[in-house]
Amino acid sequence: MLPELGASYGVSAGTASLSVTAYFLPFAAVMFFSGALGERWGRRRTVVLGYAGYVVASLACVLAPTFPLFLAARALQGVANAFTTPLLLSALGAAAPRNRLGRALGWFGSLQAAGQTSAPLLGGVAAEADWRFAFGGVAVVAAALALVGIPPDEDSDGMRREPLATALRAALRPEVLRIGAAAALGWGCLTGLSFMVALRLEEGFEVGAGTRGLVLTAAGVAGLFTARLVGGSVDRIGRRRSVLIGAACGAIVIVGVGTLPTLWMIALAWAVGGVATQLLLVGVNALVLGSEHNRGGAVSVVQSLRFGGGALSPVAFTPLYHAAPLAGFLVPAALLALAVPAVLPREREG
Repeated sequence: MLPELGASYGVSAGTASLSVTAYFLPFAAVMFFSGALGERWGRRRTVVLGYAGYVVASLACVLAPTFPLFLAARALQGVANAFTTPLLLSALGAAAPRNRLGRALGWFGSLQAAGQTSAPLLGGVAAEADWRFAFGGVAVVAAALALVGIPPDEDSDGMRREPLATALRAALRPEVLRIGAAAALGWGCLTGLSFMVALRLEEGFEVGAGTRGLVLTAAGVAGLFTARLVGGSVDRIGRRRSVLIGAACGAIVIVGVGTLPTLWMIALAWAVGGVATQLLLVGVNALVLGSEHNRGGAVSVVQSLRFGGGALSPVAFTPLYHAAPLAGFLVPAALLALAVPAVLPREREG
């Protein structure tokens, strides 16, 4: 909907794309500590307030009379959502039996993939009439989610009595930071390369935006239909091993996308990348949720680093791609294959 958004405010589609950055920068930055704050304030209360804040911010997007005010409202959306994502995962970790955590995270990943896959389509349909309908729609959904809420959070009662500095230090322990580094590498070097896949399709095969969109959607569709299966396999093969398998498969996918000679082969490889992403992310989330203390804070840090890795991906790899297209794919593949195993901590027994 960027062209329609830009036309509404009298700016170019490129300038309108600042609305994406305006959302994700505060989203990732605030998420670094939002989980620790949410566990201290009460997980359920914080999530409901986060949804309520998202409703207000979404309505501000609808009503914003100028583009700078629209960007400010988008930033508020990012801040509000930063107080829901890590705490939802924390609540899931508290509710799921330890030996079925991977399966529960697979369900979570499947529903996330469904949202990520359908959102561009629904947003595009709304923009055909008026882009404001898309933001009004998410405001209605956020209001409904606030009413539904999440399960009670008695397991985090002790966190509310801890000093905030202690809670933040617990979330920033070396083990959590290493898991977060693996998440950042995995997201930035696999899913975060979708922009570069689109560049190769345009420059190497001269296909239009519609075809490029279909190829990129293949990863989301594959992730949607395999996330539950992946979650069950994580319970069987182990969390760390799942991350390593996902990173290794992802490296092969990225090399394939950069070297395969036909469009259908690249589409198939990118679909396999959706499965590899689920293996990596479900494994990472299961690792960090294995902690019995300050789950929300730890998940918050890992998710912040994950999205930070995705945000850095275009800055890091676009110049490399333009200098040597094949190297633009081989370098992130090497990081997946070599750096992820190097930074990922050993899995604790029990």
